[in-house]
Amino acid sequence: RSRAAIVALHPTTDLSIDNIAGVAGPPEKFSGIGLMKAGFVVFCPRCFLWQDAKTIQDATAAHQKRHPGVRGMAKMLYDAQRAVDVVLSLPEIDSARVGAFGHSLGAKEVLYLLAFDDRVKAGVASEGGLALDSTNWNAPWYLGPEAHDYKFPRDHHELVGLIAPRPFLVIAGESGNGAADGKRSWPYLEAALPVYRLYGEPARLGLLNHGRGHPLPAAEFEKAIEWLKAAL
Repeated sequence: RSRAAIVALHPTTDLSIDNIAGVAGPPEKFSGIGLMKAGFVVFCPRCFLWQDAKTIQDATAAHQKRHPGVRGMAKMLYDAQRAVDVVLSLPEIDSARVGAFGHSLGAKEVLYLLAFDDRVKAGVASEGGLALDSTNWNAPWYLGPEAHDYKFPRDHHELVGLIAPRPFLVIAGESGNGAADGKRSWPYLEAALPVYRLYGEPARLGLLNHGRGHPLPAAEFEKAIEWLKAAL
């Protein structure tokens, strides 16, 4: 068992896993292929929103009918954890060298996967939006309208604290068009720093803000790969 692995979670696209896995779509978004070329074993699972449904709304309605009261983000977390199961079932994978990478919707999944599954030892979340009010966390396929209720007592700095002391990098695109992360994301990481410091190690927690909007530029993707290679 000597290989490092990455669970690569795709963004919002009707191509679902075909683009991230390099099967179809623009080559600049073949991030699964890029991770593979960097030496990782890569598994690209499909989000349930694109599984046996014509639209995201149809998939969400079907999920809510099957599991009343269960949030879409809980389903995404469950499925991402099953992806980790698959990766760890491979005889060549070192269980201490499993990481996660995701952009946009995939980044949201990375945040929750790292927070609730300590089998994942490092992660990179690109433009998922750390703050609950920074992007569409209130969508029914994520957390629902409660996420944007000012009375809601929770926020994502608590999840970053659960990730400690594992390496976690947020890649941000603010102040470009449609960006979900940026300078406004740093207070959430800063709030988790005391938890990281409880472990007596350097806080391997980072924010990389390229300032060019929501898409992930090639140079920053290369830095994500460097982060994961160093961490794993």
